[in-house]
Amino acid sequence: MSNRIKVEEGNENIFKDLGFSDEVAEQELLKAQLGAEIFRILKERKLTQGEAAKLLGVKHLDISRLKAAKLSDYSVDRLMTFLNRLNHDIEIRIIPSQEREGHQRVVAVEL
Repeated sequence: MSNRIKVEEGNENIFKDLGFSDEVAEQELLKAQLGAEIFRILKERKLTQGEAAKLLGVKHLDISRLKAAKLSDYSVDRLMTFLNRLNHDIEIRIIPSQEREGHQRVVAVEL
């Protein structure tokens, strides 16, 4: 008996693959990208959970949720506020899309 696993190439957005509507999938992907960037900065700065919580103005539990990528309780706006509190600017660029409908994405730039 063969133990072959069927592999299927996914979408660029894992949330679409999981069955979320296009709008929700875009929002969740954006939150995941922002959360990943927040986590990267916290890790890079080697902050304790207490230090990170104080800096972001949240409770310890919120830092645990961020690190575990449990972002359902956070809005995009709140995640962007966390990035600002971590001394990062956020720029929003609006550019024409080559597809029928545009997409949202986070591009982290190291200066």
